[in-house]
Amino acid sequence: MGTISADLVKELRGRTGAGIMDCKKALGETQGDLEAAIDYLRKKGLSAASKKAGRVAAEGMVSSYIHAGGKIGVLVEVNCETDFVARNEDFQNMVKDIAMHIAAARPQYLSREEVPADLVEREREVHRSQALESGKPEKVVDKIVEGRMEKFFGEICLLEQVFVKDTDLSIAEVVTRGIATIGENIMIRRFTRYELGEGIEKKAENFAEEIQAQLKAGS
Repeated sequence: MGTISADLVKELRGRTGAGIMDCKKALGETQGDLEAAIDYLRKKGLSAASKKAGRVAAEGMVSSYIHAGGKIGVLVEVNCETDFVARNEDFQNMVKDIAMHIAAARPQYLSREEVPADLVEREREVHRSQALESGKPEKVVDKIVEGRMEKFFGEICLLEQVFVKDTDLSIAEVVTRGIATIGENIMIRRFTRYELGEGIEKKAENFAEEIQAQLKAGS
């Protein structure tokens, strides 16, 4: 079968709650058969994971990550349902990976719902003006703007960022897979990222590649 349509992926995601990449994979594995893709996701446990996502998660852990001799620091709180899971090695490793990702990827917000409305509107207007000034037809400007806004959210929102350890997954999909594997609701509640001297004019240093290498090496 050819390329899987975005509408089919959207329908599968709506019916199962699984992540976009998992839906694409399921449809690819089943040659675009929607019902077979649903069964595929159920067998993998990814559909069931979405049902756990509404449950109360008040346990968990606060994890820290320090990089480059104390030049970058991250604190992140990730919640689960029980203290038993909070002590689980898979859960703890996932939280550690998320903390390292935050250090490397510099998210500004947890989700798009947290982005201030005035910032969203300003960004939207900038992209609209750019599209109009470039001579794009009015009828396609809205589609161009929405595409650029999706990219904008994907750059600044932690849950929508591409996971630096596995670029086939978003951070939201990492969490969904954690739910499927561990069997409890898991949610990233909040995070803080510090970079030494941030806001002070100085020579820029970029540690993202170092942290990505650590993540991929499984350290």
